[in-house]
Amino acid sequence: MTMLLPREVHMDAAHFRAIAAMVHDEARISLSPAKLSLVQSRLARRLRSRQVTGFADYVRLVEQDRDERRAMIAVLTTNHTSFFREVHHFDHLRRVALPRFREQVQAGQSLRIWSAGCSSGEEIYSVAMCLLGDHEREAGWVRGRDVRLLATDISLPMVQAVERAAYSAIGADSVPLAYRAAWMREQGGGELLMTNLPRQLVTARVLNLFAEWPMRHQYDAIFCRNVMIYFDEESRQQLEARLLAQLAPGGFLYIGHSERLAGPASRLARSCGQTIYVKN
Repeated sequence: MTMLLPREVHMDAAHFRAIAAMVHDEARISLSPAKLSLVQSRLARRLRSRQVTGFADYVRLVEQDRDERRAMIAVLTTNHTSFFREVHHFDHLRRVALPRFREQVQAGQSLRIWSAGCSSGEEIYSVAMCLLGDHEREAGWVRGRDVRLLATDISLPMVQAVERAAYSAIGADSVPLAYRAAWMREQGGGELLMTNLPRQLVTARVLNLFAEWPMRHQYDAIFCRNVMIYFDEESRQQLEARLLAQLAPGGFLYIGHSERLAGPASRLARSCGQTIYVKN
């Protein structure tokens, strides 16, 4: 027999504090008391899905059930992105980084780029299109070479969206027309699908940025943009230092428009553009 929830499920301050503490411990996301109603509305569907009648029972559930805790964090994670967002980063990628990347790949070296906190994948596919150029004939330097793009997110549904690589035509309005013609195909229902070559470059994985990282390689460029705004200052500084350690010397770090390097990380890299840093 299916249990029905009340039309409005009430979350009191104690429930909110317990959930906020778990979210911070697990993912370092800081939830202020002003977010109570937002958290309540986003989690109401999880209560219905798990047939839980109130937040007291739900708090007990997520304390005991690691899978539900992951699902809760995914629901509470903000996923706002778009193709070629903060376009000056992609201008820098094409104008400054790309000539060097092509040279190293053509010399037989690998190329690694990481989108950390990738959301639904518009960022990593924007990177892929910059590398491939606006026509298939420009992509010869990538074919058959050791060029790999990593996209990670704490949310499994977001990682699955990257793997699906299908985007609304309206959402793709910010993709330059030449890139759309070369690397996206209409598939009906108002969606555009990334073509095989950019999809082959991209590997998508679930990753908590504050857990252990399995990557063995250093990266030539890391995009971690509009992610750190959700963390407290100590967590931001810790993550920035880890990102710089994962970046190869001379590699580029791209962060969000309201973010900055602080603490130990600020001594490991220097500014080379608007919210762009190069590792010393």
